[in-house]
Amino acid sequence: MDTYDYIVVGGGSAGCTVTSRLVEAGKSVLLLESGPKDNHPYIHIPATFIKVHGTTRTWMYRSAPEPQLNGRQVYVPQGRTLGGGSSVNAMIYIRGQAQDYDDWRAAGCTGWGYEDVLPFFRKAEGNERLSGPLHGTDGPLKVSDATHRHPLSAAFLRAAQEVGLPYNDDFNGARQEGVGYFQTTTFAERRASSAATYLRAVRGSPLLKVVTNAHVLGLVLENGAAVGVRTRHDNGQEVETRVREEVILSAGALSTPKILMLSGIGRAEHLAEFDIPVRRELRGVGENFQDHLSASVYGQTREEISLLGNDKGLKAIRHGLSYIAFRHGLLTSNVVESGGFVDTAGTGRPDVQFHVVPNLVGDVDRPPPGGHGISINPCDLRPKSRGTVRLGGKDAGDPAVLNGNYLSAPEDMATLVRGVRLARRILRAPSLAKLLSHEIAPARDADVPDSVVEDHIRTVAKTVYHPAGTARMGTDELAVVDPTLRVRGVPRLRIADISVVPSIVSGNTNAPAIMIGERCADFILRR
Repeated sequence: MDTYDYIVVGGGSAGCTVTSRLVEAGKSVLLLESGPKDNHPYIHIPATFIKVHGTTRTWMYRSAPEPQLNGRQVYVPQGRTLGGGSSVNAMIYIRGQAQDYDDWRAAGCTGWGYEDVLPFFRKAEGNERLSGPLHGTDGPLKVSDATHRHPLSAAFLRAAQEVGLPYNDDFNGARQEGVGYFQTTTFAERRASSAATYLRAVRGSPLLKVVTNAHVLGLVLENGAAVGVRTRHDNGQEVETRVREEVILSAGALSTPKILMLSGIGRAEHLAEFDIPVRRELRGVGENFQDHLSASVYGQTREEISLLGNDKGLKAIRHGLSYIAFRHGLLTSNVVESGGFVDTAGTGRPDVQFHVVPNLVGDVDRPPPGGHGISINPCDLRPKSRGTVRLGGKDAGDPAVLNGNYLSAPEDMATLVRGVRLARRILRAPSLAKLLSHEIAPARDADVPDSVVEDHIRTVAKTVYHPAGTARMGTDELAVVDPTLRVRGVPRLRIADISVVPSIVSGNTNAPAIMIGERCADFILRR
């Protein structure tokens, strides 16, 4: 039976990070990833990431029917390859707001205030443009400015300034509020995932073994402590691997609680439904689910200037040749080039983020509107709604049951209504109005009641793919991990992924997940 110092379950944003740091420190590590290698070109070419969604390199999770969304299911694609979400996302580099982390500390997460986490963001970051006390320049995670800027992305920024929003060239600087171009986790016009940066740096080490297509069946527990992991492989073989030190779960906010529950760690009454013996009752496992929900505002362009059709025929060939020969052109884009953060409630703190796509977008269950256009996508940064993740069966192959409870808190609908109304104003500002023939949805008329906006939100609202919080950190009875990421009452087991956050950050979650990986490794190595 093979034995390692550490086993890391999940080769995603945080998993690759903690693996790399442990190997660098001289520890032997087994990294288990349920999906295949990150060896498809669509992963590494920035603009083609959407073509990875729905393939073997993503999990296509979906919620139960959501009452506040007209009974629709919400689809939540997640990475299923080395690099995890950082291999399939839109590469936007956002840390969130300083107050997010101060709120964590106030909620009992000692040592997680902004001044505590900032050094680890800086340690991770290799920014090509920004430096100083708020940015790192030598870290593994490469951060750069986009070289391609679509005319509709630029028009949005001008239009947003025309309605009074300030321009901001650093959303991770002293203030988040404003509109601008997102910095991206790219380097030399290629995706800089955690696998292509952190993991690549140690791939040649004899201390590291990476196993892909490894489906985790559960943890091996002895005397209440984690001593190993059971896996099933594509050939049907089941393997048990042991650790000398710790197991680290980094499978994400939907899979980490599932692995815990399959291992007998969770709510006793829920485990009893599947005749799973309770090894440690932790009632917070699978609770506190949070996600960012957005609702698109659509504008039709007068000319055929959007991204529609650029992935077909001669246009696609031209873009491909430009990228291969010169690392230039549309394929260098992360598509969601521009956006911003806005305080719509007047609290002094942004509560809405805009993601702007120079195309009309749909979702897994609905096609986009026809023709050329722009999608302005406001999302609620700090939702009050909370959902749950539960087992769907006793076998590891049974999908988890997600009840997102999206928009169950009235405040979330109110925030999205304000965001949609502001997006509609931006759509009608001069710099966009001259490019657009009309607003497609929510309505052509500028003046419509809230009921029309709410109906639109219930019809089109979709996730921004940021599930979080299902194994939260804290010191109360519902906390799953303590402030050093150790699972409460289960020795030799930690969690390092976005499931540990008590409240979702105000922005994209990839950079915070990597910061959590950095902190986990630091806790272990300082011990």
